[in-house]
Amino acid sequence: MQMDGPSNWLARPMGRKISEALADTPVVCLLGPRQCGKSTLARRVEPDRAYVTLDDTQVLQVAREDPAGFVAALPEKVTLDEVQRAPGLFPAIKRAVDEQRTPGRFLLTGSANLRLMPQVKESLAGRMEVVRLQPLSEAEKARRPGDFVQHLLAMDFEPELTGVAMKKEAARQRQLQGALLRGGFPEAVARKQDARARQWHRQYLQSLLEMDAPEVANILHPQDLHRILSMLALQNASLLNINSLSKALQIPRQRLDVYVAVLEKLFLIRRLPAWHGNQSKRLIKSPKVYVVDSGLAATLADFTADDWLQNRDAIGHLLEAFVVQQVITQAGWTDSDLRFYHYRDKDQVEVDIVMERGRKVWGIEVKLSGSVDARDAAGLRRLREQCGENFMGGVLLHGGHLCHALDDAGLWAVPWAHLWMS
Repeated sequence: MQMDGPSNWLARPMGRKISEALADTPVVCLLGPRQCGKSTLARRVEPDRAYVTLDDTQVLQVAREDPAGFVAALPEKVTLDEVQRAPGLFPAIKRAVDEQRTPGRFLLTGSANLRLMPQVKESLAGRMEVVRLQPLSEAEKARRPGDFVQHLLAMDFEPELTGVAMKKEAARQRQLQGALLRGGFPEAVARKQDARARQWHRQYLQSLLEMDAPEVANILHPQDLHRILSMLALQNASLLNINSLSKALQIPRQRLDVYVAVLEKLFLIRRLPAWHGNQSKRLIKSPKVYVVDSGLAATLADFTADDWLQNRDAIGHLLEAFVVQQVITQAGWTDSDLRFYHYRDKDQVEVDIVMERGRKVWGIEVKLSGSVDARDAAGLRRLREQCGENFMGGVLLHGGHLCHALDDAGLWAVPWAHLWMS
């Protein structure tokens, strides 16, 4: 799958968000992991815009040595690629914007979360809009609208079989296996063999952890980053317990805290906070942690297609992380006001994803099994009790082919395929 060829170009829905932001905001920053397609998308959105990349060592040297002069010499409207490599540019960009507040003047791309860098918060507050690009979703790969989140918000599911092409369970499983093992990075998706995709993942991680990580933090033990990430891949979709992780890896708690934050800053992992009806109590509950891309997670944990039958629990956790990624990706182009959590109460009753907008709440539970019934929705019913009239509905995503109501109060069983086929 090529990202650059004119006939094979995958239109990314987030391109629309970039265009909207450029129309009224002086600085727009496209953030996301390396190799997820940021540079290609930025150049496609406005092909005639001047383009400068800080991956060019000579350009980077000038930007670091004389940031004010570098910014002053730029064209009126410009794309600066991988801008996190020269943090000194941000005060210079601020001064340039304050002197001439032209909408769309700077389109920045970054492979680190600039919002977590103090100099960016101070320099561009109120002047910059952030657009997040994720690795390719299954809907994007299939060139489909990707409107599952939209359907969920409206709760307009209807009883049905899921598509003629998806009737056979073996075919459904093969499709999902491929999606989980390859993930969403365009280069890995393009590889024809799973082994070649795994090799790309390994090379990608080695380069990222050795070259990019030191640019966002003072890394004295770079080998620990890979150990931490590998352990988090094995514990994918679990509660983040820093003390237990510290003991298991024999890494001091303080260093572990810093390195987990680095992995998050590089968009390799994400934390999903705990949901509670009392917002203040959310702050003291443990988040869940996920490796963002299922392909990277599978490679780190040495999962293959054989684990589908031999290691069902681990594949179930990988599937949950995959669904979280698909839903958050679609939310990016559907509704920027959506917030995401997980739910677990004192009785260990859980809901994998809690989606919130204002006071309204939706729930998503993920099951690997192809057959489900109302008992599998215990977590969704508990969440509904907690929310009362603010509960808008919930879905139980499963491996079967039937979409049907679980009760008459807003709970539905929906096949995984709706994530990319709806």
